[in-house]
Amino acid sequence: MHLHTAERFLMLLKTKGPLSAAAVAQSLGITHEGARLQLQKLAAAGLVQAETAASRGVGRPVQSWQLTAAGHTRFPDAHADLSIQLIQTIQQLLGDEALQQVMNAREKLAADKYMEQLAGIDDIPARLEQFAAIRSREGFLAEWQAHGDAYLFIENHCPICSAAKECPGICESELRIFQQIMGGLATIARKHHIVGGDRRCVYEVAPLAVTA
Repeated sequence: MHLHTAERFLMLLKTKGPLSAAAVAQSLGITHEGARLQLQKLAAAGLVQAETAASRGVGRPVQSWQLTAAGHTRFPDAHADLSIQLIQTIQQLLGDEALQQVMNAREKLAADKYMEQLAGIDDIPARLEQFAAIRSREGFLAEWQAHGDAYLFIENHCPICSAAKECPGICESELRIFQQIMGGLATIARKHHIVGGDRRCVYEVAPLAVTA
């Protein structure tokens, strides 16, 4: 199996899974049999696994495919070991207060950087589109979609997951940054959380009511 083929399957399951073989075939524009064979090869390599659920109504049980833990590791956690070591070193040598000061400084730098890149974009969908592009370049595989009268901002991967597990304040900092860059336009609430065991991080973006 060519590497680029494997990457297409893994990326699809990372961002859209779990999926049936038929859904994989439709998304990638290949035959159902081709999708099934490739998924079996990835399963043999330990990168994906199938779960069987009862179908709705009469018919055979439906198999859905998703990444294994090994499959998720194909999407790198940027500098995980170094990040954890730095967090532990600051905490042990300088204490919790110093670690919080470092986190606050990081949060301000990140928020300032994002605000500079989003300057002049006051339309919510346009701002989400630009922010998704920025976060995707940073490894978060970000996207957004309309959701009723609101929007969902989705990060399919967390390249700083190991550091976030070591220092939960990182996730709270990420949420505050997002709230800051959408300040005046919308409120932000986290609905799903990778560090909490979910497949992806999902934020609900609710537009603020416009007053006359």
